Amino acid sequence: MADPRIIDVTLDERTILWRSADVEQERRIAIFDLLEGNHFRPLRAYPDGYAGPYHLALSVEEGRLALAIAREDKSPLETLVLALGRFRRPIKDYFAICDSYYQAIRSATAQQIETVDMARRGIHNEAAELLRERLEGKIEIDFDTARRLFTLICVLHIKG
Repeated sequence: MADPRIIDVTLDERTILWRSADVEQERRIAIFDLLEGNHFRPLRAYPDGYAGPYHLALSVEEGRLALAIAREDKSPLETLVLALGRFRRPIKDYFAICDSYYQAIRSATAQQIETVDMARRGIHNEAAELLRERLEGKIEIDFDTARRLFTLICVLHIKG
């Protein structure tokens, strides 16, 4: 019986040198929300017909995102590798707007916070659509899953 969802996600902590309390909170929320509800269906047919649920491990090496997909029992299924070149700008923009947002929530008016948050959501949504596009033909994911995965991809890019 198919169960196309992620039941566990891990990040390669070796690539993360530093993260603020704000970023750590974003990571925790993204993982919690992702595990609460997601749609994740690799499109490759596995010989035994396995169709989920999945463990997912994310890492970045040499400018590429690796998505290591494993079965419920953690035995490996496949690793997809995506070039991250097209994500450089959205990641940079997302970090910049998040910094503005974190500063705003500490000292700005409600209207200013809302304006920055709308810009942040816009960048996040565009990046989620880009991720869905890059995974097309490889993994079927819904929009909310793509948004949460993009957040985790950003966390992997923090270099201090």
